[in-house]
Amino acid sequence: MKRVHGLMRQAVAGEVFPGGVLLVSCGSTIRFFKAYGVASLRTRTPVTRDTVFDLASLTKPLATTPAVMALMASGRLDPADRLGDILSPFYGSGKSGITVRQLLSHRSGLPAYRPYFIPLSNIEPCRRKSVLRKFLLREPLVGRPGESRLYSDIGFMVLQWVVESISGQSLDGFVKRTVYDPMGAEGLFFPEPGRETILPFAATERCGLRRRIIQGEVHDENAHVLGGAAGHAGLFGTAEAVWRFLVDLTNAYKGRTKTGGLRQETVAGFFNGRGGEGPLGFDAPSPRGSSAGRFFGPRSIGHLGFTGTSFWVDPDSDAMVVLLTNRVHPSRKNLKIKAFRPLVHDEIMKTLAEGS
Repeated sequence: MKRVHGLMRQAVAGEVFPGGVLLVSCGSTIRFFKAYGVASLRTRTPVTRDTVFDLASLTKPLATTPAVMALMASGRLDPADRLGDILSPFYGSGKSGITVRQLLSHRSGLPAYRPYFIPLSNIEPCRRKSVLRKFLLREPLVGRPGESRLYSDIGFMVLQWVVESISGQSLDGFVKRTVYDPMGAEGLFFPEPGRETILPFAATERCGLRRRIIQGEVHDENAHVLGGAAGHAGLFGTAEAVWRFLVDLTNAYKGRTKTGGLRQETVAGFFNGRGGEGPLGFDAPSPRGSSAGRFFGPRSIGHLGFTGTSFWVDPDSDAMVVLLTNRVHPSRKNLKIKAFRPLVHDEIMKTLAEGS
């Protein structure tokens, strides 16, 4: 993995990101696991393999999606269930026919993003979630449900509402008790707002809303005004914690083990999707210009996080790559990681194919 190591060092030197951790495995055998650069440009604290990163949109496949899996495995939810039948406020809203499957596959017709944090920041914190849900009810569709794919934070905000309504628990509490604890996934968590911790967090952006560098609290503004835990963002973790969770899910998918309450058929339904719609809750490699590069197979699953995080899993070759960085530190304007991701993934997959 000398060439991969060189690319990571060049990325730090070329300011692709201040720091990062790269973990590569074939199944449950780690082939490469190294840390690079600094967690904070102010303190110059080195990144280590134990550095905790804001996983951003990896929350979708690593928290919200497993919570939905757990509800489906227990028979309390079905992919074909419609919003109007699950959440009565949606009945008659024009969105009542949207299915859980369409939300998971980003085919709901909902828009990609709205800066809800702007009006919500002027509302007392205890009322923000209820006000947000009024916004979700009123949000106009930008497409016909089921027709085309538009990646949507808003769809996963709605999924949080679904999970919390059916379970009677907060999303973060439900996924911890139902998925993480049975799996022993201690390194994935939603930080408690206002609670001091000595964990080694990587810094993210200088936030205009909070007027400071963010470290140890969620970067995403919409998640921040909701207290840090949301369906689209808010999860934190180390590279090893992300990897162990993915190994457990992949083992369940292949029938090697039962993962917590998640059976093989449940996980397989999410990994495989149906009818060319792609996986549910996860991304698949794009036909052209994929962040996964050129060599991950067609059944691969993965996801990106805005803060500079990502993972890719090829269930056919058992290759897994977890890349966690703080590329938004100190500004989200740094987009160099877009060119770097496919480059490093290609080098990793070539090296694994060579057996070196």
